[in-house]
Amino acid sequence: MQNPSDHIVEFPAFDWQGHRGCRGLLPENTLPAMYKAIDLGVTTLEMDVCIAKDGTPVLSHEPFFHDEITTLPNGQTLPAGDESFLLYQMSMDSIQQFDVGQKAHPRFPQQVATAAVKPSLATVLEKTQAYAKAKGRKIWYNIETKSQAFTDFIRHPPPAEFVRLLMNVINQAGLSNQVVIQSFDMRTLQVLHAQYPSVKLALLIEGDDPRSLPKQLEDLGFTPFIYSPEFSRVSPVLIGDCHRLGMKVIPWTVNQVVVMKTLKSMGVDGLISDYPNLYHSLQ
Repeated sequence: MQNPSDHIVEFPAFDWQGHRGCRGLLPENTLPAMYKAIDLGVTTLEMDVCIAKDGTPVLSHEPFFHDEITTLPNGQTLPAGDESFLLYQMSMDSIQQFDVGQKAHPRFPQQVATAAVKPSLATVLEKTQAYAKAKGRKIWYNIETKSQAFTDFIRHPPPAEFVRLLMNVINQAGLSNQVVIQSFDMRTLQVLHAQYPSVKLALLIEGDDPRSLPKQLEDLGFTPFIYSPEFSRVSPVLIGDCHRLGMKVIPWTVNQVVVMKTLKSMGVDGLISDYPNLYHSLQ
């Protein structure tokens, strides 16, 4: 008989997250990037989720095919600024015809060009679980809902429907106890808090957000598991305030070792980086 505790995966004491898998090394939000991040020892795979026309959650930072990374089915590249290929208006079959890994990324010169498509969340959860298990590993997932109020019904469904579609996939994979759902869109976090109170949530905060911590939490309406600010906002005072409220502090996106060391010495509870290969110098 299996011990129920065998199925409990404790949240990492310090959370080493691979941003979009490992965007600095392999194409973002793709299976190759997720596998590489696992190989590099991350404790959590960070990823972004949008919704396709048929309601399928699909990994993508933008709700459209971005000109920086996209090769069209005909082999051509998108003109700069072209946002016409909206995932919410495309079937998964159509989405799978576009490559998002072969084009050299202009901002990440170390990224190895690799043929890749935008995968469904279900596929990513299934395949990365199997990959990690084969290596004797158990990993967490930090999944961002990509939505905002003024593009409801245009680039994504409204919050309640977005959450329903997302949680259906997570629950079917049996991973609700190994995920954190993060968002800048407080509406999706509020739906999750009300309907799925056991799921861990992270509030994402932009670097230029003018609100104080108390005001941010007042607007949210509850205290999340993780407070996740842009790294430049982090200070010992902020960390102390968050810890007193019972929140972990995991900043984004930290790509320099010197900054990683500074933040870790301040007492953050994890890091999110495009270059998880740099973590070895801190461990």
